[in-house]
Amino acid sequence: MSADPARFTAQHPFLICIDSDGCAFDTMEIKHKECFCPAYIDHFSLQAVSKYAREAWEYTNLYSVTRGFHRMLTLLDSLDLLEKRSEVRERGFHVPEYGALRRWVDTAPVLSNDNLREAIHAQPDQPILRHALDWSIDVNERVGQMVHGIPPFPHVRECLQMLHDQADIVVVSATQEKALEREWGEHDLMRYVSRVCGQESGSKAQIIKALRPQYADHHVLMIGDALGDLKAAHANGALFYPIRPGEETASWHEFIGILPAFLNATYGREEEKLISRFHQLLPDTPPWQSVS
Repeated sequence: MSADPARFTAQHPFLICIDSDGCAFDTMEIKHKECFCPAYIDHFSLQAVSKYAREAWEYTNLYSVTRGFHRMLTLLDSLDLLEKRSEVRERGFHVPEYGALRRWVDTAPVLSNDNLREAIHAQPDQPILRHALDWSIDVNERVGQMVHGIPPFPHVRECLQMLHDQADIVVVSATQEKALEREWGEHDLMRYVSRVCGQESGSKAQIIKALRPQYADHHVLMIGDALGDLKAAHANGALFYPIRPGEETASWHEFIGILPAFLNATYGREEEKLISRFHQLLPDTPPWQSVS
């Protein structure tokens, strides 16, 4: 089922793109709190400031405008926040030097483990690159071991059942396609899905761009829980429905009432109000930074 989105053929007049982690499934918290963050503290030797490292990681990845960003981008953001935090400096702790990692992130054509391996081969004198690769590999292993048996949010199945005869439903995620198919299949949701597009199919914006030409204006909707999902949708003339972090069950329940407007191509009138509410939940300043 997973393949190049450019080769996908529409079967219905409407397209619903749905993110997976933190949107359809309640997996963001467990992945970041139990997998990403412990590995981050371990591989970057942050044990002495673990409390602040955890706060930086969770803010960056769960509770801010950078929620849902690529792991390498939020890794840099978390290190930046940790380095600047006064409590960390007062303890005389020095965050590992990570300039080489930033240069790789800024210049790599694709932020992948394979490309990072090439950078390590070219720059064997930069241990931070090896730390980042080991961390990324460890994260994948921890997620594989830890994250299972987690059902979709309440009302997700109901929404899919209501939609699949009227719209093409495509999973659009930055997660590996194999993991997506396993997760959606584990809960018998693949029957409602037309295609699974993960990181192998490109960025979310690229996937939507490839799918978009087959549908009329106001007939394409992205459902997501992060600002990156919103940007990917609007960059390609698609509508956006936010699953609000911390209010996921209510968001899916409210979507049932939104469905008629979308299928009547009148949802655009409601979108701005819902997005404004969504923005309020994703701040751009950490709570520990005083407001001047």
